[in-house]
Amino acid sequence: MTDNLTPEQRNKNMKAIKSSHTKMEDQICRALWSMGLRFRRNVKGLPGKPDIAIKKYKIVIFLDSCFWHRCPEHFKKPKSNTAYWEPKIENNVIRDINITQYYITNNWHILRVWEHDYKRELNNTVIKIAYFIKTHSQ
Repeated sequence: MTDNLTPEQRNKNMKAIKSSHTKMEDQICRALWSMGLRFRRNVKGLPGKPDIAIKKYKIVIFLDSCFWHRCPEHFKKPKSNTAYWEPKIENNVIRDINITQYYITNNWHILRVWEHDYKRELNNTVIKIAYFIKTHSQ
């Protein structure tokens, strides 16, 4: 399928895609906050700008979308403009691997949550994250 938008329209469309304070991030963070868990969001001073971070306990949590981070279960390769999309998605995956390795090497507790987990069962995903935080903050 070819792109129905002009390059200018596509550019405007892509600029509107948010990297932080997404619906997924907002709902998960709101639920965790209501459970009494305190953390910082999108910490610029940490590699990869984790979605959730607790520096005191060296905890970082990344909320990864299925498309941008190439979920092995749900990623659908774009059919048009593959010369643009393939390297872009591949760079995201390589960056994710490097960021994860950085935190492991530096003795941080890292959790990556897929978008499909959030979509399937928000409550279970929040409980999983809360459990991760509580077990690594003691």
